[in-house]
Amino acid sequence: MLLRGRRRVGKSRLVEVFLERVARRTGISTFWFTCTEGETPEREREQFAAELTASDLPGAADAGGDAAATWHMALRRLADALDDDQPAIVVIDELPWLVAQDSAAEGALQTVWDRYLSRKPVLLVIIGSDLAMMEHLTSYGRPFYQRGAEMILDALNPAEVATMLHLDPADAFDAFMVSGGLPMICQEWPQGARWDGYLRAALNDPASALIVSGERTLTAEFPSAIRALDVLKTIGSGERTFTTIASRLGGSTPLNPASMNNALRALIDKRVIVADEPTSNHAAPKERRYRVADPFLRFWLRFVGPALPLVERGRGDLAMTAIEASWRPWRGKAIEPIVRSALGQLLPSEQFPDALVVGGWWNRISNPEVDLVAVDEVADRGRVVFVGSVKWREDGMFSGTDLAVLARDASMVPGYSPGVPLVGVSRAGFEVGGLATMWSPDDLIEAWSRDATPVQK
Repeated sequence: MLLRGRRRVGKSRLVEVFLERVARRTGISTFWFTCTEGETPEREREQFAAELTASDLPGAADAGGDAAATWHMALRRLADALDDDQPAIVVIDELPWLVAQDSAAEGALQTVWDRYLSRKPVLLVIIGSDLAMMEHLTSYGRPFYQRGAEMILDALNPAEVATMLHLDPADAFDAFMVSGGLPMICQEWPQGARWDGYLRAALNDPASALIVSGERTLTAEFPSAIRALDVLKTIGSGERTFTTIASRLGGSTPLNPASMNNALRALIDKRVIVADEPTSNHAAPKERRYRVADPFLRFWLRFVGPALPLVERGRGDLAMTAIEASWRPWRGKAIEPIVRSALGQLLPSEQFPDALVVGGWWNRISNPEVDLVAVDEVADRGRVVFVGSVKWREDGMFSGTDLAVLARDASMVPGYSPGVPLVGVSRAGFEVGGLATMWSPDDLIEAWSRDATPVQK
């Protein structure tokens, strides 16, 4: 089984609980090896041999010993340590790090699995946080293509955050934008607390899950790729276009296009950022905009990372003041991809049976920017199904002015015509008619509520 999911989502902990509840209560032998980022292959095999010898596998004492010269030999020893009749569970955690340091390890694992391990009564669990690498391992022509079950462990979704934290849908979306649904953050989040109540406490504790999760994610993802990390931080600060990112990094001399392209490609390949293109009946790849893919990292890079010096000197209050000053405009933009994701699950519907793709639209100068555009095809020349606006204000309903602005901006979307419906999303409700559909936080959370299961702290 190949288990993948983004960092800090609880993959290793999930497997550990499985071993505690199943393997160790029934006496099934286990072996767990965690790969080390940046370690040399020789030192990694030494550690593998030492941990194999110390494990409770039936033949561990005979199979262990000195480090093997190759990963093929090391994995053969693992196979020899397994019994032919008694079941066992083997876990290899963070396999992508092992493959990155020694390209031969991937082929060795495939060979030993096919010839030896697959003939034993063993459950082999492979865990990885590098989503692209884990997907690559199961693609056609790769070691585990059709060889194992795949499992994706996602963070808690907004409906699960609402259940776990005892929050109404509107406040749950705010909590989701701060926590990204990371279980460790939600565990330390007081039930019923709004976003600002949690942050005041978390920013006064340098060891809080909020602080630590961001630092460890960046350290693990970018141990040496300094340029990619700089680009990511620039995007996280709010820059979205190729030109503005390059200018911000280069100062008076913008970063050269080749370096920028390499950094952006690396970030996209790692699923860390997303390159959005305007959605309409006309493709506009030159107008792509970049954003941080993960809601938690989006918040952390914008607010927490820059505030670390304040947090470390015990002035979380100043960090909180800075967040409160920028929270509303930031939240108004940060909620948009989450709304689009929700509508992507709620649609097509009886009202909009042709709404297959939901995105946003903007022109070259990003004036105007339209929050919601649905089309009936992914490819160019799709028909525009509806155009909409998102208003996530706490103290202001969707107004007649908002509707007038939406009608004006919608007329600029390629493919729009007067017969195309206008829709709205509002946190605080609607004081105006004239919209084909009006979605509230309660409506949006239904996108996940249908599949949500009770979550306990």
